Amino acid sequence: MIDFVVHDDGDSVGVVVVEGVSAGQKLTGWIMDQDAEINFTAASDIPIGHKLAIKPLKKGDTVIKYGVDIGRVVADIKLGEHAHVHNIKTKRW
Repeated sequence: MIDFVVHDDGDSVGVVVVEGVSAGQKLTGWIMDQDAEINFTAASDIPIGHKLAIKPLKKGDTVIKYGVDIGRVVADIKLGEHAHVHNIKTKRW
């Protein structure tokens, strides 16, 4: 079963596609462009449709989703952690 999807292995976040991801849960992701699977443990609870970090991200890093720059990390994000407005901000403002 797939818990999250990633467009390309160059992305830094994936999107959760199942309800009820909980911290400590083993996750399976599908990298679409490479038709590959990745596995790791959720570091926090993550709602369906929200992003999760598929690699550790440091403050100041650029976040890539679907091959596109979607913002800057404003607080370190661990592998498997919820990636949202509390730790990512747009570069537009």
